[in-house]
Amino acid sequence: MGQRRVHTPQFKAKVVVEVLKEQKTAAQICREHGIGQDLLSRWRQQFLEGAPQIFAQEALRSGEHARIAELERLIGQLTVELDLSKKLSALWDARCRTSAR
Repeated sequence: MGQRRVHTPQFKAKVVVEVLKEQKTAAQICREHGIGQDLLSRWRQQFLEGAPQIFAQEALRSGEHARIAELERLIGQLTVELDLSKKLSALWDARCRTSAR
């Protein structure tokens, strides 16, 4: 019994894109790449079912970028507040020491 070939995701995508371009028939593409039409049909279906997820991930990344920007802004604000608190604390300590004398 023959061993199954393992195809990379890049190869599968390339073959499916060839089919979607419709410049050649599915049968021609299958012969050129040595795959069965049922396999190509399965890859095409998986490709089309997964396509919306690409755009969903894009929207998610956009939301993530907005969240990251907000968190960076908040970190900057907190850093400024911390620096100011340290300076005021140092001034307060110095004032307390001079008035205690």
